This record gives sequence, C-alpha cells and structure tokens, in this order.
Amino acid sequence: MRLLQEIRSELNRLYLFELEDRLRVEAVFYRGDTLCVSSQVGCAIGCPFCLSGSKGLFRNLSDEEIYSQYRLLKDKLPIKRIAVAGIGEPLMNYQNVERAFWMFKREGLKVSFYTTGFPTDKLLSLLDLPHNGITVSIHTLDEKKRKHLLPHAGSLKDLLETLETHLKTLSKRKRKKISLAYLLLKGVNDSQEELLEFAKLVKTLGVNAVLLYYNSTNPQYAQMSSEEYERCFLILKSQNIRVTLSTRYRKDKLGGCGTLMVNRSS
Repeated sequence: MRLLQEIRSELNRLYLFELEDRLRVEAVFYRGDTLCVSSQVGCAIGCPFCLSGSKGLFRNLSDEEIYSQYRLLKDKLPIKRIAVAGIGEPLMNYQNVERAFWMFKREGLKVSFYTTGFPTDKLLSLLDLPHNGITVSIHTLDEKKRKHLLPHAGSLKDLLETLETHLKTLSKRKRKKISLAYLLLKGVNDSQEELLEFAKLVKTLGVNAVLLYYNSTNPQYAQMSSEEYERCFLILKSQNIRVTLSTRYRKDKLGGCGTLMVNRSS
C-alpha cells in the first residue's frame, strides 16, 4: 500500500492510497486533528446519495490496510482522532475493523464510527468497544422509504429493536456517545411530521441527533438552502434534544460526507 496523492481544498486534505492490487481508496484529514479512514474498497449498502458505493463493493480492507491509512500519514499530520467514516460499511468488515481499532487505541488515538447499523449483531459488538462515539444512520423512520435510501442496510425494525434493547443496558454517560444521523433530502424526508417522529425516537433512546447537510452527489436530489436546513434544525431543537449540525468540513466538496470514491484518477 502506498500514498499516491494529496489533494487540498481550503478546509480538507484528501489522501489517495493505492493498494497492492492497484485498487484505490481515500482518507480525509479535517478539523486539524482528525483522520477519516475507509474500511472497504467500495460499499455494498448502495445509498443513491453517496458516491462511495456508486460502483458497488470490490472487497474488504485488511486490518493492516485500515491502519496504514494512519501509519503513512502520522509523521506528516497532527492526528489525534480517527473516524471510521470513509468508504465502506464498517460492520460489514467487522473483524478487520475491530483489529484496526485496537491498533489505533495502542497509538493513543480516540476512535469514532459512522455506520448504518447493519448487520445488527455486529452493531452490538461495536457498541461495547471503548469507542469515542458511534453515529448510526437513520435518515427516515418510514421502512419503505429507508429501503430506497439505504437499499442493503437491512430492516429498520430490527435496527430500532436492537438499539432500544441494548441502549437500556448502557449508562447515561455511554449513551451520550451514541448519535442517530438524519440526512436531510429536500422533498424526501424533510416534512415536519417526519422530523418530529425522528426527534421522538432520539428522546426515547436518550441519545443525540446529527442533522446532516446533503452534499450534491446525485441530480436526483435537490440541495437544501441554508434557510431550509435551519428550519429543520429548529424543529428538532424545539423538542429539547441535543442536535449537532454538519460542520463546514462535512459540507466541503472535497472530502465532505458522501463525496469519497474508489479508484479516483490521480
């Protein structure tokens, strides 16, 4: 595995890696201390709003390949945190992801995860790790609509039952490290009724909410204005839940949410 290229924007630094079999994956350094790493070459979930799975899944990354995204950059960058939030669904490569997690921990790094929560049995294992945060993608509480937005992410009913059952066993302090993500898609899941339903779930589970801003990756979906995004935020905030918004790093066209891809040309 080798570092092929660094591409910079005003906010983010994107790193292109070439693997031994010539496939390419990406990692992003943002916020001045965090490296977002990939866990798979491609993704099998197939979300239509995300470039990472637009070509399907090629293969899993090994634990060493996941760790090497950090190893090849650690002397160049002040990395203090790892976000397993790049290309791939970490739970679909859980064995290697967990091994890499402990490699990161031995380096004294704080590690967080972004996941669709599928497979749910692996989610249970992930929740029990000494992580620094887990964000689970929900995006809608309509089973049929979620099947369209996250085609291969399993049953929403199973996911919610798993979260409800397991979160009860966690302390309030540990539950504060769990968030549910809601990616706003204009005219798709942005109604007041849907947002209030999501807020109710967040409050019931005793976790946090992350309201994600859509980076335009598919002309099928329109991008929200700042005013529309703020309106949805205020609806959630009115329900007395903790809501985090997308930072400017996550909105960046280079390395922002949903923009990473496999086999980018150098």
